[in-house]
Amino acid sequence: MTHSLHEGFSVNKTELIEHIAKHADISKAVATRALESMIGAVKTTLKKGGSVSLVGFGTFAVGKRAARSGRNPRTGAAIKIKAAKVPKFRPGKALKDALN
Repeated sequence: MTHSLHEGFSVNKTELIEHIAKHADISKAVATRALESMIGAVKTTLKKGGSVSLVGFGTFAVGKRAARSGRNPRTGAAIKIKAAKVPKFRPGKALKDALN
């Protein structure tokens, strides 16, 4: 059962591609390439330490998570967790406003 993007359900990549194709009046193949290109551009920019800002939508950026101590949940043994770079998304005002 396919849900509309407007029904409040989670949307997967295939459904998003179908939505793009329909609303942009392009084929699913072209919509797929466009979406994958956009995702690739975001990944490449973040890998280089940059950010991607889409005015009215939000900003994709790289955050840093500090090294910390943790516990192995199975054994309870203390472990060290390395510092890591993490992707972050900060929604823009228009996106926030659209939800309220």
